[in-house]
Amino acid sequence: MPIMDKIAGWKDELTATRRDFHQYPEIGFEEVRTSGIVAEKLGEWGIEVHRGIGKTGVVGVLKGARGEGRTIGLRADMDALPMEERTNLGYASRTPNRFHGCGHDGHTTMLLGAARYLAETRDFAGTAVFIFQPGEEGCGGARAMIADGLFDRFPCDEIYGLHNAPDDEPYRIGIKPGTAMAGADFFDFRIKGVGSHGARPEFSKDPIIVATQLVSALQSVVSRNVSPLKSAVLSVTQIHAGSAYNVIPEEATISGTVRYLDREVNEQIRDRMREIAAGIATSFGVEIETDIRNVFDVLVNTEELVDGFADAARDVVGDDNVYIKTGPIMGSEDFADMLFKVPGAYCTVGHAGNVPVHNPGFVLDDGILPVGASLLARIVERRLAA
Repeated sequence: MPIMDKIAGWKDELTATRRDFHQYPEIGFEEVRTSGIVAEKLGEWGIEVHRGIGKTGVVGVLKGARGEGRTIGLRADMDALPMEERTNLGYASRTPNRFHGCGHDGHTTMLLGAARYLAETRDFAGTAVFIFQPGEEGCGGARAMIADGLFDRFPCDEIYGLHNAPDDEPYRIGIKPGTAMAGADFFDFRIKGVGSHGARPEFSKDPIIVATQLVSALQSVVSRNVSPLKSAVLSVTQIHAGSAYNVIPEEATISGTVRYLDREVNEQIRDRMREIAAGIATSFGVEIETDIRNVFDVLVNTEELVDGFADAARDVVGDDNVYIKTGPIMGSEDFADMLFKVPGAYCTVGHAGNVPVHNPGFVLDDGILPVGASLLARIVERRLAA
């Protein structure tokens, strides 16, 4: 596998860096230590560093040695998840309820490897912009950086990113032209009823009964309103109510997520959710506060750039290990918001292991680090060839 020789030689260093990030995970907009290390390393390599973009985001800017040209952005996310790790690794998380269970420690390390390589070689014409993003896990980190002037201050002609994939063959790279990943809403319904003694329910307006009716009714939104030819998912993932065996509470909340591939379908789902909540509130004589908010856009890879990204991948892993995906997935990724502003593409890189991401037993295969770093460096060299 023709991983770049320089980067292959840094495998032990990349592994040590990734495992250090892994031991000290930080969730969205708390990546102070992580972003500090990133900024320090970029500065050591002679890369122009900008900090505090989107709160804890970092941007590095590097000019090539072959003259003026276009600008390519490379992006990695830095945040961990608010969950416990159960891997028993020697370098497991040292922070309670914080875990790099999605591989972002690896993404950050890969982009650092690419930045170091490009800083040492500078074999391109134009500018490389290294974007280290906070808060990808539902916190709106991409939007925060964009709102903070990311692409006004650092205009990019194209932008690229990647994600590790334990459900694919090791070091196999896949990319989907066009619509590749779902957009996402998060929702909360707060039901305000009337509490009472558990033995005297006639004095209550029981928010738990209302919540169960609402959960059941919400399951009809996709199945009975959205065309079967269009994909969408509505999942209730939280129910909170009550504190005692003999008390009917005053309030209950239900929360969850909607995933969609079509913005018109998303609006249809939102409208129906609000109508159902209002109708149930009237039926039971309670108040239901509805909060539905968009957190990720639909991720759309720029079709005319997919082949170039795939060619860069073939340079790294060979023809047999690069494939074009035939369908989108219902998972979401806030790199979509950057692709909404700038043309570009996003791919997955398979690695060893069979535990899925967001699982407390997930383990990232460190063998992926030089692969991803080489891919990110190679797309810059290809797209900014003299």
